[in-house]
Amino acid sequence: MPKGFYTIPTPGNEPVLSYAPGSAERQKLKEALAKARSEQLDIPMYIGNECVKTGNTVNLTPPHDHAHILGHYHEGNSTHVEQAIQAALAAKSDWVNMGWEHRASIFLKAAELIAGPYRAAINAATMLGQSKNAYQAEIDAACELIDFLRFNVYFMEEIYYQQPNSAPGIWNRLEQRPLEGFVFALTPFNFTAIAGNLPTSAAMMGNTVVWKPSNTQIYSANLLMKIFLEAGLPAGVINLVYVDGPTAGDVIFNHSDFAGIHFTGSTGVFQHIWNTIGNNIKKYKSYPKIVGETGGKDFVFAHPSADREALAVALARGAFEYQGQKCSAASRAYIPESCWPDVKVRLLQDVKNMEMGGVEDFRNFVNAVIDEKSFDKIEQYIQEAKAADHVEVIAGGGCDKSKGYFIQPTILLTTDPHYKTMCEEIFGPVLTIFVYPDQEFEKYLEIANNTSPYALTGSIFSQDRYAIEQATKVLTNAAGNFYINDKPTGAVVGQQPFGGGRASGTNDKAGSMINLLRWVSPRTIKETFVPPKDYTYPFMDEQ
Repeated sequence: MPKGFYTIPTPGNEPVLSYAPGSAERQKLKEALAKARSEQLDIPMYIGNECVKTGNTVNLTPPHDHAHILGHYHEGNSTHVEQAIQAALAAKSDWVNMGWEHRASIFLKAAELIAGPYRAAINAATMLGQSKNAYQAEIDAACELIDFLRFNVYFMEEIYYQQPNSAPGIWNRLEQRPLEGFVFALTPFNFTAIAGNLPTSAAMMGNTVVWKPSNTQIYSANLLMKIFLEAGLPAGVINLVYVDGPTAGDVIFNHSDFAGIHFTGSTGVFQHIWNTIGNNIKKYKSYPKIVGETGGKDFVFAHPSADREALAVALARGAFEYQGQKCSAASRAYIPESCWPDVKVRLLQDVKNMEMGGVEDFRNFVNAVIDEKSFDKIEQYIQEAKAADHVEVIAGGGCDKSKGYFIQPTILLTTDPHYKTMCEEIFGPVLTIFVYPDQEFEKYLEIANNTSPYALTGSIFSQDRYAIEQATKVLTNAAGNFYINDKPTGAVVGQQPFGGGRASGTNDKAGSMINLLRWVSPRTIKETFVPPKDYTYPFMDEQ
C-alpha cells in the first residue's frame, strides 16, 4: 500500500466565543439548553459494538435544579467491567495495526465536530449536567477539548518523528509501541475536557481503553462518546462503563492485562489506587503506567508592590469561577497589610455583585456545586469557620440546597496561617485570606511553601522584579503551574501544560508531549548491513 511521511496541520488554540447578547452562538446555545431540558435521555454503556442497557437506572439531574430529570443512565456491575476489558483487548490488534495517520484523522474529525455542529450541544450538556455557566462551559467542553485533540495529534506526530542517530553501516530505528494490555481512564466531574482527554490521549497512541467517568459527568460523557463514534472511532477502542469505583477497581487492578491508569480525581483515591497496584504488581504482564492529577490547595501570594486592582480581580475569578470546583482554584491567599484595605474593598464589592442561580440565566456568575455530598462537606467547613475564634466570615457563608446545591461565594479572614482552610482542599467557593506584616514577606513565603501537602498551582503578584524572582525560587516545588501577576487558573493547552507534584499528582503535564509519552513503550531496532564474520579484534594480533 502507498506510504508517506505525513504532516499534521499545525494546531492553534480554538477561539473562545463570547456569547454576548445578540450573538449567533448565544442563540444556538439557548436553543440547545431548551432542547436538552425538554428531553429525558436513556443513556447506555458503550461496550465493544453494543449499547448496553441493564435496566438498573439512575436519574441525572441538574445540580442547580435537582427536581428536574435530564434522563437516566444504566448502571453496570463487575460483569460489565470484565466485558469492557475483553472488548478492549479484542479491538487491540486492529487498532494497533491501523496506520497512525488514520488514528490521527479520527481525533481531528472529533475536534471539528465539537468545534462545529456539536458545539452548542456539548456546552449545553456541560452546563446542565455539571452546572457551569456559558463561559465556563465554552472554555472547557468546547475550546479545551478541541485543543487537547488537535495538539495531542500534533504531539503524536512529533513523537513518531524522533529517531536516533546511526553509525556507518548501521541503521538505528525507534518505534513507539502502545502499552501491552489495556488502559483504564478514570475521569472527574469538573471538566468535560479532562473527561474527553484522558481516554483519547491514550487511545490515539494505539492503546485501547476502559473509561469510567464520574457519575455526575455521565450526561456529557454520553455525548462525547457519540461524537467519538461519529468521528470514526472503531468499536471497542474506548469502552464507556458506569459502575462504582470499588467495583471497577476490583476487576481492573486484578487483571493481568492491566497496563496503565490515566486518572484525575482526589488524592485519597489516587493513593489508594497506587497502593493497590503495588500490592498486585506480580499479577501484571508489565509494570503499569500510573498517571494522575489529583488535589490542590492553590495559593495567591501578594507582595507589598502588588497591583491592588489586578490582585482583587484575580482572587474573585480564581476562587469563585465554577464555584471553586477547579483543581487549580485559588483557595488560600497571603496579602500584605499595606495592600489589604484596598484589596478588601474591591474584592467584597465584586463578590457582592456576583449573581447566583441556574445556568439558563446568563447573568449568573455563580451556579451550584456538583451534588449533595459536596454541598454538605463545604457547608461543614463554613459552619466550623463561623464558630472558630481566629476566623471571620467577611463575605458569603450562606448555603441552601432546597432547589439546587447553592453555596454563596465565601471569604474567610484568619489570623492563623495554619488554620484548616489554609491547608485542606475544600473544592468549593471558599477563599481563606491571611494578612501578613509587609516586612515579613520572606517568612510567609516559606510558610506558604510548607503549609499544604499539595503543589498544583500558585501565583505571585508583585511589581518588584526582585520579589518576583525570590518568590519563584522559594516556591519552586510548591506549584507545577506557577503564575506571575495572574490568577492560578486557566491553563491553556499548548501554552501551559498542566500538572503538579507533591500530593497533587505525577506532574505528567496534560496538554503536552510529556503526557503522550506515558502511553507508549519504545522499542529500539538496530540493523547492521554487513555484520562481522570473525570474532577476533585487531588488538589480538601479534606484534
